[in-house]
Amino acid sequence: MNLWLAVLCVFAAAASAATPVPLPPPPAPLPEVASGRIERLERFPSRHVAPRLIDVWLPSDFSPAKRYQVLYMHDGQNLFDGRLNWTMKSWRADVAVSALVNKGVIGDTIIVGIWNNGMDRYAEYYPQKFLAFAPDAARREYESEAAHGRLQSDAYLKFIVEELKPAIDRKYPTHPGRAHTFIAGSSMGGLISIYAMSEYPQVFGGAAGLSTHWVGRPTAWGSERVRNAALPLAAMLYLSKHLPDPATHRLYSDRGDDSLDALYAPAHQMLIEVLRDRGYGAEQARTSVAHGTGHNETDWANRLEQVLAFLLARR
Repeated sequence: MNLWLAVLCVFAAAASAATPVPLPPPPAPLPEVASGRIERLERFPSRHVAPRLIDVWLPSDFSPAKRYQVLYMHDGQNLFDGRLNWTMKSWRADVAVSALVNKGVIGDTIIVGIWNNGMDRYAEYYPQKFLAFAPDAARREYESEAAHGRLQSDAYLKFIVEELKPAIDRKYPTHPGRAHTFIAGSSMGGLISIYAMSEYPQVFGGAAGLSTHWVGRPTAWGSERVRNAALPLAAMLYLSKHLPDPATHRLYSDRGDDSLDALYAPAHQMLIEVLRDRGYGAEQARTSVAHGTGHNETDWANRLEQVLAFLLARR
């Protein structure tokens, strides 16, 4: 009996060696930053969307004795260290915030970088309620081709508002109120930021979209197929009804004039008109064209300081 047991053990070991159990992917390294430090919330769980990495940037003089306003930012792998994304470039968000705090332009601030989940990005970042104002054909096409049949932006915002923000407010000494809570992103991240402030005006006091991707389609840059009127018009119809009170909110949106950003000109002009109609003046809204710039992290990094000087300015 012992001999048979030994033989079985040998065969089991051989089978195990022939079919190795796949190992999980190695954890992403922490971003390297020019100042301050990163604390990571690994695979932050959610009832609403898939878990993801959250990188929290704390300034070099971080102290539990202080209170901090919070800037939530999308595409967290692009914010601090270009080694963590395929473009090899970053926003250098820590540099922009540190400079503004040191100049006294903004108050003490921490950044919460929310990593995107790859293939779910278009499903999570395109505002669902925009599509309620779009023609049926445009809505069905977006749901099928870009969102893989499952729009998730409302669920993504619930994750931020109901799960992530309470966790951040518990873990760190924040000012939790609307006047000290902001949200920002680029491209599709700009869309979901403006939508977040409109859907949760009691939570977010300001939103910024750099190179806001009003056309909504994920097709190749410069493709004629990405040009459309239906999705930008749907966005403007939604915003004309749902932008929050300008007395208590700030909105920033810009575009470049090169590559993909050149397609945003008509929608950008419509946004200016919608903001005016909703009562947003120069103190509440900033819309600009960054001439000679396109759709990339380097261009966004170069103007991030001026964006945040408006969005996070002391009130």
